Amino acid sequence: MNGSLGRYAYGIAAIGLGVCALLWHDFSGWQQLAAWGAAPMRDALADIVAAIAILGGLAVLWPRTVRTGSLALGALALTISLLALPAIVRQPLVYNGYGNFFEQFSFVAGAALLYGRSAWARYAFGLCVISFALEQAFYLHETASLVPAWIPPGQTFWAVATTVAFALAGIALLAGWMARLAARLTAAMVAGFGILVWVPALLAHPRSFFSWSEAIETLGIAAVAWIVAESR
Repeated sequence: MNGSLGRYAYGIAAIGLGVCALLWHDFSGWQQLAAWGAAPMRDALADIVAAIAILGGLAVLWPRTVRTGSLALGALALTISLLALPAIVRQPLVYNGYGNFFEQFSFVAGAALLYGRSAWARYAFGLCVISFALEQAFYLHETASLVPAWIPPGQTFWAVATTVAFALAGIALLAGWMARLAARLTAAMVAGFGILVWVPALLAHPRSFFSWSEAIETLGIAAVAWIVAESR
């Protein structure tokens, strides 16, 4: 994957998340770490997380250090994923905790593929895509509210359509049937979210940490989907 578009996008997304954490001294973009926001060493912890993300992202961009960078980023994403488990245990009927886990775990799958461990990572990403579908289904109203109102035939239509698309893509990835096409279409759809939802949000509120972190995370998930497509 030395010339991988997905690898470059993954590295840039990691750098971007790290820069956001560094500039704002905030890591609430990683929701599992938000509970540390009031800790005495909050700024130091934000800087450490930022440094790992930035250095790992830079390493991923360089072919000779891609495995080292993917190992660092995978370990960071796995740690953040596991920090979602207490919320799941406390509120097992609230899907938000599961959604937070699988959003970060998708980055673990991407890192594993870049490292060269592809046997399980594709299936892991398939589970993450199924989770994206479930999260949108459980929070359909919130999902619809993010769809630009000017796109016909309506916000609810696209919320439902993209939920179904995620579900079908996840099934295809897990079944291994037209999985490369499913991964490519997932990458295109998620990239579309970034262009249609988060780019306008950034133009409207260029100093918003939330908009920057969401836009960059969207880029990262699209990158992982493309890495999956390239790995098959």
